[in-house]
Amino acid sequence: MSIIAQGFVGARLTEARKARGISATDLADMVGVSVQSISKYENDRQSPKLDVVHNLAATLKFPHDYFLRPTPERDERPIFWRARLSAPPLARDRAEVRLEWMKELVDYLASFFELPALNIPGIEFSEDSFGSSDFVERVAQEIREFWDIRPGPMPDTVELLENNGILVSRIHVRADKLDAFSQWSDRFGIPFVVLSRDKASACRQRFDVLHELVHLVCHANIPQRRLNDRAFYKAVEKQADQIASAMLLPEADFTGELYAPSLDGFLTLKERWGASVGAMIMRSKQLDLIDDDDARRLWINYNRRGWRTGEPLDGKLEVEEPQLIRRSFEMLIEEGVQSASQILKALPLPVSDLEELADLEPGTLSGNSDRRSAPVLKDEFRQQSNVVSIFGDKE
Repeated sequence: MSIIAQGFVGARLTEARKARGISATDLADMVGVSVQSISKYENDRQSPKLDVVHNLAATLKFPHDYFLRPTPERDERPIFWRARLSAPPLARDRAEVRLEWMKELVDYLASFFELPALNIPGIEFSEDSFGSSDFVERVAQEIREFWDIRPGPMPDTVELLENNGILVSRIHVRADKLDAFSQWSDRFGIPFVVLSRDKASACRQRFDVLHELVHLVCHANIPQRRLNDRAFYKAVEKQADQIASAMLLPEADFTGELYAPSLDGFLTLKERWGASVGAMIMRSKQLDLIDDDDARRLWINYNRRGWRTGEPLDGKLEVEEPQLIRRSFEMLIEEGVQSASQILKALPLPVSDLEELADLEPGTLSGNSDRRSAPVLKDEFRQQSNVVSIFGDKE
């Protein structure tokens, strides 16, 4: 007699399927059930038998307990997608699931840690600002001044966001041009940013971080129905690009160091400014340092040099990495507050996905990492409380 799986959560099956980029029809074929059955499981109209659950877990490579875990309430705020108009829906679904997982990680960590307080500027947005260069330059300057960023190149952009209460993670998106996305969470009262690991350009990632920051600071209150308007969405994306560019390359500082608006001239500044040559071409056009014909010639030569797929110095510049979530998990383990097995029981995600979201070294939670021996802190020097602060004492 077959046993019905008690407590099966259909929404978790939907998540797992989308996380693997698999359609309901394909999953049905893979596990040997009808697509109608998959639909019933996902919509909680029918609970699968225990052997079917084991088959689903094995096929999707998820722990069995994942399908018994209740789903938290979802945020209704819009998600700002890079390349929303061109990214395949399956890729966006896959990425969105990981955003929800990231929130579950943060919810878990919040029971042990005091996270940095949110400290970001609020910029009043109106549609009249589209196409206004004055608005672009003013907002870029206001954001830099709000955080007392000194003249010259931007500091570590990921660290800047994390220090000011914005949670950042990186995943393999596996979709061209879907380089980053972000969302304000009403449930947590903070924003989340997810970056793509698929491209190793440190400069491109820095631009992506600032682009998402602009959405969070300027566009947070735009309703989804407006973003569904194709022309409006393109205008919002263009504005985010322009403000990010102005933050990355402030007019006076950038032009003061640029000896010539040429590919070689831009390249000499790339390492110091942490900005791509492509970004400098666009910024130069934005500042009217070059006209349309100059820009066209630069892009033609840029492509001829093969820089569209990779610029010089891309392999030399170090990609900025999130530290907040990773260090939190490392401290839980190092301080003996939680073991790897306790973490995996509390967060029954596939180990590789959990380690990726937390930016942990592969094997940290599975015990398969090639870590060197390290000294162990004596018990009397360990912190006694189960609540640990990694962000300094609060006043």
